[in-house]
Amino acid sequence: MNEELELPEEQDGDQELYEHYRVVADKGQEPLRIDKFLMNRVQNATRTKIQQAAENGNILVNEKPVKSNYKVKPHDVITVVFAHPPREIELIPQNIPIDIVYEDNDLIIVNKHPGMVVHPGYGNYKGTLVNALVYHFQQLPVSKSGAALETNKKSTEQAVLRPGLVHRLDKNTSGIMVVAKSEIAMTKLAQDFFDRNLDRKYIALVWGDFKEDSGTVVGNIGRHLKDRKLMDVFPEGSEYGKHAVTHYKVLERFGYVTLIECKLETGRTHQIRAHMQHIGHSLFNDDTYGGNRILKGTTFAKYKQFVDNCFELLPRHALHAKSLGFNHPTSGRYIHFDSELPEDMQAVIKKWRTYANSNGFEEEAIQEDHTKIKK
Repeated sequence: MNEELELPEEQDGDQELYEHYRVVADKGQEPLRIDKFLMNRVQNATRTKIQQAAENGNILVNEKPVKSNYKVKPHDVITVVFAHPPREIELIPQNIPIDIVYEDNDLIIVNKHPGMVVHPGYGNYKGTLVNALVYHFQQLPVSKSGAALETNKKSTEQAVLRPGLVHRLDKNTSGIMVVAKSEIAMTKLAQDFFDRNLDRKYIALVWGDFKEDSGTVVGNIGRHLKDRKLMDVFPEGSEYGKHAVTHYKVLERFGYVTLIECKLETGRTHQIRAHMQHIGHSLFNDDTYGGNRILKGTTFAKYKQFVDNCFELLPRHALHAKSLGFNHPTSGRYIHFDSELPEDMQAVIKKWRTYANSNGFEEEAIQEDHTKIKK
């Protein structure tokens, strides 16, 4: 649900309506006004726009129009309908440089730079990896995301075309991605990702120190029950979320932050970011999961300035898809690709290494003592 909720035009009673959004309330849903309920689920939608849509009869609950003060109940089926079909996303070829690590007749290995969105979506129609791919490569196989939508016996399809994509990385996550060039590669690689029949390793800089040198995080990952933009971790076996497993090992300790390697046994949205926050080790400078604050150490001026300088050097969460290994879709031979850490992560790691090996911690302890004495 990424499209902005638009103000609809007045509609005639016999006009065909198209479903733009569909939400089924959880069985544990507490009574909540529908305008507040939809604000947490429709990106960029204001309460005023939602109320106007309800006033015009565009918000249905269990196929019946409701007003904005309707209280959502468990299992309610909420749909937002308009007289026009859902907006299609046009794929615009753009001459954007791509860092290609490897290419053959079946696939492309790309080292995605931080800040690049992988595929077009509402609010990001240009400048994505897909825009670059359709410019540089012809006739990439296409996967479709979306499903048929039915309203008032009218069916339409809302599909987002994703040429060559079998997986994706978050906008601010850098690293190795594979893109399919042939239909057979698309099919086999997609199956490999679904079956987790591949090796993926990530490097992350996280807040805090670990007691052990390695460990495993197990916990279902699903949409946060109050903030749908976030992912949350639920107990294994819970009715919420999907089974998720992240293995990690410590690569280097810097006192207040730690460099770790993560290996995914599953591949859920924001898996590493959500799992690390869940165990108290949010990714460094992850503004979505709380890592953009000083989580370890004191807040005395010199240390705070040091952390702020690190945030400026690395204006994103510290996560890099380091390597990817899998069986080639046509030859069957195992292939493996690795990448260097991007400059922003290298620079911050170097600063923390220097800080940890210097008298930075001693100075901080002295400053803490002085602060306590003054109090």
